[in-house]
Amino acid sequence: MLRMSKLTDYGIVVMCHLARDPATPRNAGDISAAIQIAQPTVSKILKLLAREGLLESRRGAKGGYRLARPPEAITVTEIIDAMEGPIALTECSADDRHCAQEPHCSVRSNWQWINRTIRRALDGITLAEMVQARRPGLEVRIEGAAPGASCPAG
Repeated sequence: MLRMSKLTDYGIVVMCHLARDPATPRNAGDISAAIQIAQPTVSKILKLLAREGLLESRRGAKGGYRLARPPEAITVTEIIDAMEGPIALTECSADDRHCAQEPHCSVRSNWQWINRTIRRALDGITLAEMVQARRPGLEVRIEGAAPGASCPAG
């Protein structure tokens, strides 16, 4: 099953919450109450995303966390990479290192192609778009995919 972690899912929810009012710093307690995710979990996510450069933090009475860049300039790929590391469906698609099976593997290049296709699709979705409600029947076209290939957006 291809699935990102619950923490990464929550990280995207946190980022979407901040994207709705990107100029206003928010603290972990406020975010936790608004999105109904436990404050320790929200705190962990905020620290991680700040360390990865997606959030800015400010101390003090008017402090908190806010987006480091406009929501239009942050992609879903960046959030997933910050939370989990680079997107990779298989070990061999994670990087260019060689494995012992490589001389005998007939599918490595296909996994790398699939991985690049998924990254391109997620690179094409910004945080600003994630905040918007999707309409049923809307399709996402993946650049570089086979002609006629698309998937319904949820």
